Amino acid sequence: MLNFSELYPCSNQVRTAYSLDGMWKFQFDPEEKGLKENWQLKLPEPVSMPVPASFSDFFTTKEERDYCGDFWYETEVFVPEDWAKQKLEIRFGSITHRAFVYCNGNLAATHEGGFLPVVASVTDYVKFGELNSFVIKVNNELNEETIPCGTTMVLSDGRKLAKPYFDFFNYSGIQRSVWLVSKPEESIEDFEVDYELNGADAVVRYEIKTNGNHQVSFELFDEEKRLVAKSTGRQGSVTVERAHLWNVGNAYLYQAVMRIWDGEKLIDEYSSKIGIRTVKIQGKEIQINGQPVYLKGFGKHEDFEVIGRGFNWGVLKRDFECMKWIGANCFRTSHYPYAEEWYQFADEEGFLIIDEVPAVGMMRSTRNFAAAGTGQYTGFFEAPTVPNLQKAHLQAVEEMIARDKNHPSVIAWSLFNEPETTSKQSKDYFTPVFDLARELDPQKRPLTGAFEKNSQPEICQCYQLCDMICLNRYYGWYIKGGPELVDAREAFITEMNKWKDKNLNIPFIFTEFGTDTMPSEHKLPSIMWSQEYQDEYLEMNFEVFDQFDFVQGELVWNFADFQTTEGIMRVNGNKKGIFNRIRQPKSAAFVLKARWESMD
Repeated sequence: MLNFSELYPCSNQVRTAYSLDGMWKFQFDPEEKGLKENWQLKLPEPVSMPVPASFSDFFTTKEERDYCGDFWYETEVFVPEDWAKQKLEIRFGSITHRAFVYCNGNLAATHEGGFLPVVASVTDYVKFGELNSFVIKVNNELNEETIPCGTTMVLSDGRKLAKPYFDFFNYSGIQRSVWLVSKPEESIEDFEVDYELNGADAVVRYEIKTNGNHQVSFELFDEEKRLVAKSTGRQGSVTVERAHLWNVGNAYLYQAVMRIWDGEKLIDEYSSKIGIRTVKIQGKEIQINGQPVYLKGFGKHEDFEVIGRGFNWGVLKRDFECMKWIGANCFRTSHYPYAEEWYQFADEEGFLIIDEVPAVGMMRSTRNFAAAGTGQYTGFFEAPTVPNLQKAHLQAVEEMIARDKNHPSVIAWSLFNEPETTSKQSKDYFTPVFDLARELDPQKRPLTGAFEKNSQPEICQCYQLCDMICLNRYYGWYIKGGPELVDAREAFITEMNKWKDKNLNIPFIFTEFGTDTMPSEHKLPSIMWSQEYQDEYLEMNFEVFDQFDFVQGELVWNFADFQTTEGIMRVNGNKKGIFNRIRQPKSAAFVLKARWESMD
């Protein structure tokens, strides 16, 4: 069990969540002198920096945009005197990639991993009734002992440069919301729910975790705020008669209210929206509430102009409207868990999510998008870094499931993206990761991972770990593109027949397929990079998908164009988006819309 609570902050009669979003102070530390000069007390020469946001794209020099190393944030917060009897925490939605949190100069927490919450207990360090200083030391270097994987080089002028083994820009900083949370000393630290359908009724099983011994109650309210079920005790079950089920595109959310009592005195309260639904793999089908669903949608990124990977409600709203317009019902959080607000909105909108841990870059290549499919083998899981890497991977899985396990939108856990999977060492590495995920998830959702083309059915050692198989395939782009599209189709069918011959009787999802496409380029007849070629490529892929009944989903790569590391195959980023980076549709959007709406 984690030693901190990942519950999303809320305010009520006994808790207060105070937003610290806004303009913070910020300073680079290329010489790593911050601690020696006591920057944890006060930054000497800071500039202003918005939070939440990635720092890179605010600047106008390459040195600042591409900065790699230590950097610092600082803010001051007044803490009221009447909070003195409460427990105080500062909670960051994430800090990328590793963080050291100081309160009034005292180290309150450290955290490794850039895409899940960082929570620091600061009760012992806060001065009540006064201004308090929060200083955060951050580092964004990449290595092979943490996820996502990469390396860090040093240029001739002494500057560090991140060299990712993944194809998206290494945006960093405090990229999600920050809260100062006041809650009772005895508090609700976590809860979990699971469901069983019984005719028109539903059984809701629950477990509430607290740090004390007082009595606990559980109540469930419908959308009209009517009490529909209640119980007492840290764990138990309630029956909801004529339950409204949470369904794809037709969400219904109940409010779960949990309280700690000392007799009739309220000690703590926490509430959360939950959706009653079941997820099951039944043969080749993915079933929600016992009904098959075909996944239609995207691999995405948290990525937008200027703010980089910083969370923004406006971007979220536009993305969901575009996905609804096109007929999508699902997205994968490639290649890391997203800000929690994405899941909350998916819960509200009835979207499905494949939730992915940041296990990307597990092939030693800075152009892994090109290396995938060439048969390249780098012995990644034979390196001495593997024990530490696996420790970081397991930690991320635990934190992701702890944070996201109660979201009805989350229907599967993706535990890797495009690693090397053809060696015994890779299976030895991933087996404990899958075992931990199965143990931790109370709803026992399907487990999966995204396999690249080197992971062919006759040599892959890891597909057997998965409840459903996700394939990333680029026949017609990286493999036999352009005038060879007809041969790409044949090669694609040949591979799919190999999978068919395995008789696995489980669903397959295509989690990546796509072509880089410049919105400015039209060509008759088509050529690669033109909008016409993107349309033809998609039509070829759809023809292949439809030949195999075990294909139960298609998540095109990518929802929108996104920023990457510079390179001769990247024109200001990856252009595989169905929408451009500012969320306007390319021609392919109308191809997808016609297909997906016809499948309803």
